[in-house]
Amino acid sequence: MLIAMPNTSPASQPPEGTAGTSDVVETRLWLEEHHWLYALLRSESNVAPTFRIPDLMSACVALVFGNEDAAERIFGFLGTALVMRSPTTPRRRESLWRPQFELLHDLQCSPANRHPNPKFQLDQLTTACVALCQLQDDSGAAVLVQARRNMVERHLTHLGPRHQR
Repeated sequence: MLIAMPNTSPASQPPEGTAGTSDVVETRLWLEEHHWLYALLRSESNVAPTFRIPDLMSACVALVFGNEDAAERIFGFLGTALVMRSPTTPRRRESLWRPQFELLHDLQCSPANRHPNPKFQLDQLTTACVALCQLQDDSGAAVLVQARRNMVERHLTHLGPRHQR
């Protein structure tokens, strides 16, 4: 006999320990970078906990934005490597965590992405971050470490200021 347990969480909040729908944002990732991220997802190094694509993609964004020259590196990759690829290159729909989306969104709305400069879309900015991480460390070890840091930061943010160190 199966007994259904009622959801005792408030309707406006997800159950404890789960991500709310507004915590993640959908984007696209170019196929070449998706293959690398998927290989990292399936690697023997991705254990305890096993991070998913939103964690790994967000870690890439956080790593790139951890440098003062993030915008220059991203637009440098876009303006040299990505621009040479076919604009019809397939993309995969994926999600990333909201704090990293906001970093990309701010860059997308920045003067560096306005006339007279070319206008790059969110999927291109996201792809650049993943590609830059792959170029820097093909093993993905730094991405996995950053995914752990992001997880701690999200957890502390949800707990509030009195639980933060």
